[in-house]
Amino acid sequence: MKTTKTLISAAILAAISAPAFAEEVKIGVPSWTGAQAIAYVLGEVVTTRIGGTVEYVPGNNATIFQAMDQGKGDIDVHPDVWLPNQESFTKEYVDGKGTVTLSSNPYEGNQGFCVSKDFADANDITDIADLGRPDVAALMDSDGNGKGEMWIGAPGWASANVNEVKTRDYGLLDFIEPIRAEESVKTARIKDSIAKGEGYAFYCYKPHAVWFMFDVEMLTEPTFDPAKYVMVQPSDDADWYEKSSVATKDALKEVQIAWSNSLVERSPAIADFFANFALTADDVSGLAFEISANGVEPADAAAAWVEANSDRVDAMLGL
Repeated sequence: MKTTKTLISAAILAAISAPAFAEEVKIGVPSWTGAQAIAYVLGEVVTTRIGGTVEYVPGNNATIFQAMDQGKGDIDVHPDVWLPNQESFTKEYVDGKGTVTLSSNPYEGNQGFCVSKDFADANDITDIADLGRPDVAALMDSDGNGKGEMWIGAPGWASANVNEVKTRDYGLLDFIEPIRAEESVKTARIKDSIAKGEGYAFYCYKPHAVWFMFDVEMLTEPTFDPAKYVMVQPSDDADWYEKSSVATKDALKEVQIAWSNSLVERSPAIADFFANFALTADDVSGLAFEISANGVEPADAAAAWVEANSDRVDAMLGL
């Protein structure tokens, strides 16, 4: 009996004194709201359901992919990889170096250019070519420089590079000035332009909170034609703008998460969860709306979503 008690006491002491090696992950957080929402959903599941620790690290696409490639744990996961927009990164790190894994559970994304419904109806605007009409461009000129402004994306976005080429190849540069700014600037400008009855055009995509926030319409573009969609990203060639030619709508996108292969050894339970993680476009739009329109903190929106979708989270965790 004494020996048994001694063994039990020793086991308890060892358990108390042994360090706890919780799984941990550093989640990259790009600037757009949908990516922020997904990042915090990933983190919420890791902390509350797996018992791991999470650090959120802001960064652009290039920074996040480079960190995942290095595999040192500086950034372990990209929460919102849009393909083919970010294909230059996936070709290098997923297909080429094999240091990053891309999820096989994508949701569908759709990209284009939008205006408010009121502006479209009042000026018979339905197609991207309508932005090149002098009367329409004049209504979009808020700074008096003779060109209408169109937001094409945030700095560092691969899609902004595509949209800059499109603005040129759709023949709009004589009438439209492509603007790069953070997404918050675009959202404020949409609200202001609607309130003042002014014209404004902007890059838009689904899923996104904008569809819940404002009454907007996506303009038609020439049907996607791969022969007319030759896009070279700056990461591939310094002369990307001159070597690119895009005069067609983007194909529908596949959007998914990607993570460093080194995570499999460092935090296998988290890596397993990432492999099973799946959201829908409606999930992302709803989360983005809560954050952008209702002012809910990303962490709080994610916590509410995880609680409301417990069965789906269980499935992702293999429970």
